[in-house]
Amino acid sequence: MTEQAAAAPTTGTRAFSRFEWIIAGRYLRARRKEAFISVIASLTMVGVAIGVATLIVVMSVMNGFREELLSKILGLNGHFTAFPIEQKFTDYKETVDALQQVNGVKFAVYYAEGQVLASGAGQSTGVTVRGMDEANLEKLDLLYHSAEQGGFDSWDQSKGVAIGYRLAQTLGVGIGDSVTLISQDGPKTPFGNTPQFRSYKVDVIFNLGMVEFDSFYMYMPLQLAQNYFKLYDDVLKPGQPPLDPLATDAEIDAAYTRVYRATAAEIFIDDPDNTAVMRQRLQADPKARPLILTDWQQRNETFFSALQVERVVMFTILSMIIVVAAFNIISSLIMLVKDKGGDIAVLRTMGATRGSIMRIFSMTGTAIGLIGTGTGLVLGLIVAANAEALRSAVSNTLGVAIFPPEVFFLSSLPSKIDPMEVTVVISLSLGLSFLATIYPAWRAAQYDPVEALRYE
Repeated sequence: MTEQAAAAPTTGTRAFSRFEWIIAGRYLRARRKEAFISVIASLTMVGVAIGVATLIVVMSVMNGFREELLSKILGLNGHFTAFPIEQKFTDYKETVDALQQVNGVKFAVYYAEGQVLASGAGQSTGVTVRGMDEANLEKLDLLYHSAEQGGFDSWDQSKGVAIGYRLAQTLGVGIGDSVTLISQDGPKTPFGNTPQFRSYKVDVIFNLGMVEFDSFYMYMPLQLAQNYFKLYDDVLKPGQPPLDPLATDAEIDAAYTRVYRATAAEIFIDDPDNTAVMRQRLQADPKARPLILTDWQQRNETFFSALQVERVVMFTILSMIIVVAAFNIISSLIMLVKDKGGDIAVLRTMGATRGSIMRIFSMTGTAIGLIGTGTGLVLGLIVAANAEALRSAVSNTLGVAIFPPEVFFLSSLPSKIDPMEVTVVISLSLGLSFLATIYPAWRAAQYDPVEALRYE
């Protein structure tokens, strides 16, 4: 009988059986004499949760920053800026019409632009003045619908300007007040050009939510800007005989035709990332005149490259929180294995295989990581979804500007949750948690039951 029993094959428990789950669950629950180990396990769960939540929140905020900045920048400035070459940009309307016929182009706008010094109620600052007509302004939804005071109705017939609300605060002006523009291209004298002073009434105050545009941009009707910046040429009418040197102003005006020109054109395309192909299409279009094209990636290469590097660096640094928590899983499991040496020996003598012991402790450690990851996921999604509300509440409570717009360009804290990035964070956390259990579980499986029970 003894020989038959000895010859009988030893059968272990089935992998991940109910028996293994019960033992693993029991090791997760604290008893009085194991309180210290339980505290370490709880702190490890908290560490994993903090790491996961922090990664989700930071990556979501950085995604929100990039998307918000991109939408603001490309909401006013086109995906391509086209500058004229070979001849003056007097055919800007025909050129824009031709560009809009190119496959992949959403729309295009032309404008007149210049740099001036703007002066208000005792304050002065440099601004960029851009002249556009109402038909082109309507194409820029971000600007056209951002008016907080006034509006762009009958814009072409107005003689006023539109300014950002931060610029209005800087100059100390409001709707109906006058803003004086000073440029160096004034009347010519024997001693050179004199400054040109012109005053315009503020008709519109807009709020784009981006410091750069709200602080340094001013808009005025196209022809008003062309006249101010002298973007025109007086051309003698065909067939007109030479004028008498003593001709009156009325005769001079009747003999000449004023031909206006634009500064450049902005081109908006359907796919902002498809700039290489669209550049070839725009340059190969036979209807379009020769133009120098600068795309948005070239204009903002340094800025968005810095954002991308920052995202990678922040992800790497914050991942260290999860790595540290994984090391805590290792230490807590090693302590648990030391404490459960007698239990391991009893289980082995009852027929539990080394694989079963290894799975029990692996499930125990993985459960710590799983609970921590789940808690961090829920916490991270809640904070990321309410980032601006939380920032505003904390800022109002402490009386301190958190993420000041003068530094971070935006007036609010944007957040965009990327499901793919959340999946990567969860996979990283669960993967590290599982890897952290391998060595302690393997050490537990190597316990010799005879040696373990000798001193019990």
